This record gives sequence, structure tokens and C-alpha cells, in this order.
Amino acid sequence: MIELGFDLQAAARGFTVFAQSIATVVIVAGVAQNAFHIWQLIIAGAELRRERGIVEPRMLWRRYADSAPPIALLVPAYNEEMTIGESLRSLLALQYPSFEVVVVNDGSKDGTMEALKAAFDLQPTARSWEPIAPHAPIRGLYVAPNQPRLLVVDKENGGKADALNAAINLSRAPIVCSMDADSLLEPDALLRAVRPFVEDPERVIAVGGTVRIANGCEIRHGNIARIGVPKNLLALLQTIEYLRAFLMARIAWSRLQALTIISGAFGLFRRSAVLEVGGYSLGTVGEDMELVVKLHKRFREQRRPYRIAFVHEPVCWTECPEDLAVLGRQRARWHRGTLECFAKHKDMLFNPRYGRVGFLAFGYVLVVDVLGPFIELMGWLLIPAFWITGVLHVDYLLAFLAVSAAYGVVISVGALALEEVELRRFPNARSLVVLMLAAVIENFGYRQINNVWRIRGTWQFFTKQHSWGTMTRKGFSSPAANPPAPTPEA
Repeated sequence: MIELGFDLQAAARGFTVFAQSIATVVIVAGVAQNAFHIWQLIIAGAELRRERGIVEPRMLWRRYADSAPPIALLVPAYNEEMTIGESLRSLLALQYPSFEVVVVNDGSKDGTMEALKAAFDLQPTARSWEPIAPHAPIRGLYVAPNQPRLLVVDKENGGKADALNAAINLSRAPIVCSMDADSLLEPDALLRAVRPFVEDPERVIAVGGTVRIANGCEIRHGNIARIGVPKNLLALLQTIEYLRAFLMARIAWSRLQALTIISGAFGLFRRSAVLEVGGYSLGTVGEDMELVVKLHKRFREQRRPYRIAFVHEPVCWTECPEDLAVLGRQRARWHRGTLECFAKHKDMLFNPRYGRVGFLAFGYVLVVDVLGPFIELMGWLLIPAFWITGVLHVDYLLAFLAVSAAYGVVISVGALALEEVELRRFPNARSLVVLMLAAVIENFGYRQINNVWRIRGTWQFFTKQHSWGTMTRKGFSSPAANPPAPTPEA
């Protein structure tokens, strides 16, 4: 009996050491991650202050109209019947001297193609092109007699990357701009986004712009007439996420010359560079990140000077999910795409050949995206359980909660402060108060369920699932203001 008691005590001490070790790993990882985010916040603040002063559209036109290169807007469309007409009308009215819009109907199952034909009176056409980037067969090309900037490509379904490759092959401009069919660009967005290409034409190969949440905004004729905050809680929380991602993280990564992702909703690329790396990779859901990483890899391996930049002034507005199930599918897919890209280019991790991209950017992905979901899950499940059972002292619990919640609030509120001090997009104090409350609320439940979605994405990655899932949208225009184009069945 004495020997059994001694063994139990030793086992208890061993379990306590084990619990303390787990708690220490979780807390240290959280401190490191949040410290890096605060560092990003400081870098972003300094960069925004350095570039303070938004130039008026008329001054932009005078400054860049004569030297701005032609741009091809690439718009992949799959089941976009609800928004495609309004989105394209908005794009065709952009303030830019020379551009074309190449919209690709990627084998839609709804009335997307019929809506396009009805809205723009499309006529069949032919165009010479070279199939450099791979894509599914094209069924037909169409032009609009009254819209010479528009080219419509009807092709078999192959996915977003496949559709973008077809658009790149058929485009003629030296700069291509990838977009989502459900997104709206501000009228001067291209003029603002093209600035790095004009100022540094020899080195710049890609530029990303800001993406913002359109939910809660008033939209008229494909333009943002009034900026507002969403009434839906999920959309409101995503507004904070987008502010943090674009006004903090992207600015900081660009300043560090280690930006590895340009949003698929709004990104400009030098067409020759994209074709040089074979276009978008097929069979991945993270095609936007994977293309940027391929560009980094090619230019660093060949030791060619280049620059991939982020510009915060040009804005693209997008509709975000307002349903928990749809949002969960989207976030799991995003995380799966990140893991696919990391696995495909894992040789870049901590490899001196790839400089800051290999050490900082890929190191961040390893800690935050590969290991992070499981470390955070251990924290939320095990540390409270160890404290309840008396294995851990209350200090461990308080330290974990402080790292998880307090730092999260500080970072989100900091990103909101950058928005208000430097950009001032939101119209009134009430909007800022609502967003401030959302910045606090997201740390108590929303962040945790996001972590569950990330783990689901990890599971999908390891089980090699490739489905995008169904993404439902309400659309930008109300039926009364803009009735949908009739379909043949109607």
C-alpha cells in the first residue's frame, strides 16, 4: 500500500508538470503571436502616417493618366446571376484611361450566361490567343456592341484558377487585375492601385489593394453611395477582421517585403510575370496566395530584383457571408488553401535562399496556421480543465485569458484606431462605437469558433477534400431597384 501511494503521488506530480508544460507552451506561443501582431500594428501605423494624405481623383487623373499602363480586369463568374450585371456595369464605369473587362462564365449552372446576354446584347466573336496557362475548353467568345471594353468568355467549369488562366490568356493588357464577380471597385481604385507600377516599372510585379465589407452599405448603380456598418452580427465581426487584415497585416508585410498573399478579390499583376510561372495553379483553393508565393520563389531563385506591394488607398467592396454555416465553409476553405500552399512550397521554410519570405512569412504560417489552431485549442480546452481539477494554479488561467482576450482586443481596437485616425471612412461616431464593441465581442466566442473552422480546414487538407462548398449571397441590388434579367424559362 505504501508503494502504491508513492506511485500515485509520483504520477500526480508528473501530471502536474505535464499540465504546466502545456500551459507554458500555449501562453508563450500566444505571447509571441500577439507581440508580432502588435509589432505589425506599429509598422502599419508608421507606414500610414508616412503616406498620409489621400489624393483627390482629379489630381490622380492628372498625375497618372498619361503614364498608366493598360489593365485587363479578370472576372471569373460561377453562378453569379444575382450580381453579375450590376458588378460589370460598375467595372465598365471605372475612372481609368485604358482597360478591358474579361468576364469568364465558368460553366455556371444558373442563368449567369443568359443574364450576361440579356444585359449586354452579346454577340459571338473571335480573338487570336495563345494557350500558355492551362484551363478547361472554351465554348465561345462574345462582345457587346455598345461596350467595346467588354469580352465575355464562356467555358466549361474548371474552378476559379482555371477561369483566371483563360482570362489571362485572352487578355491583351500588360497588367491584369484579378477580381471576384461579386465585388465592387471604387471608381478611382485602379488609378490608386497602379501607382507602384508607374513609379517603379522595372521591379513591381504585383500589387494588392484593400478589400472591405459591403454589408450595411447603401449601394446605388454599382457604387457605394453611403458607408455603413452591418446590422448582422457575423458581418459586423468580419468587418473588424478585414480592417485588421488589410490595415494592419498587409501593410506591415508589404513594408517588410514579405507579403505572400494578395486577395483574389482585388490584385494587380504583371501579365508577363504571371505567365512566366505558368499562371494560376489548378487543383488548389488557395490560388491567390499560391500565385504570389510562386512569384517570390521564381524571382528569388533567379536573383532578379522585384517588388510585391500593398496599397491601402484603392478599395474593393465585397459581400461577406451572414450565415454561420456558409462562413464556416469559407473559413475552412481559406485555411485549407493556406496549408496546401505551405505544403507545396515547404522547401522555402527557413531557407536563406528566399530571404524574409522564407524566414518571416513562412515561419509565421508555420506557427500561426499550421501549429496555431491546435495550440489555441489546447489552451481553451485543457487550461480551464486543469484549473478546475486543481492541477494548475489560477495564475496560469489568468495569464492565458489575458494573452488570449486582452491582447486580441488591443490589436483589433488598434486596427480600428488606424482606420479612424488615418482614413476616416466610417461616417459617424455611432459606427465607431458599434465597431469598438464588436472588437471586444469577437474575442469571446467568435475567435474560438474560427479556430474550430481552421481545424476543419486542416482535416480537409489531410483527407484531400477539394470541394468549395455552396456559397449563398443576397446580392448588391434590391429586386425593386434592379430586377434580374429574364431567363429563357421565364
